[in-house]
Amino acid sequence: QVQLVDSGGGLVQAGGSLRLSCAASGRTFSSLAMGWFRQAPGKERDFVAAIRWSGGRTYYADSVKGRFTISRDNAKNTVYLQMNSLRSEDTAVYYCAATTTYYTGLDYARHYDYWGQGTQVTVSS
Repeated sequence: QVQLVDSGGGLVQAGGSLRLSCAASGRTFSSLAMGWFRQAPGKERDFVAAIRWSGGRTYYADSVKGRFTISRDNAKNTVYLQMNSLRSEDTAVYYCAATTTYYTGLDYARHYDYWGQGTQVTVSS
């Protein structure tokens, strides 16, 4: 089992920044990659970014490329999502997730085994 606790959400004005954190515990050595997804009210859960624990290769949704950065601290078993130039359309609940099975297809929510509880990000225009 892997436990995930995500945090760092809040209310920010458009153009501002936030940094989300996702702390993993438990059988963290079994995790191959971590991802961030978001879900706005009435919409599906969408892929935001992902990173492999080994090698650190990263993946981004087109909508956040150049604005968001995903990173990891292997020693702390923590993944971060630095979000800059935030827009009102970035408003959503953000979830971190861990996969113990997949190195590819990291933009598919069904490829992840464990999920955090979610943290609300609200961007005011």
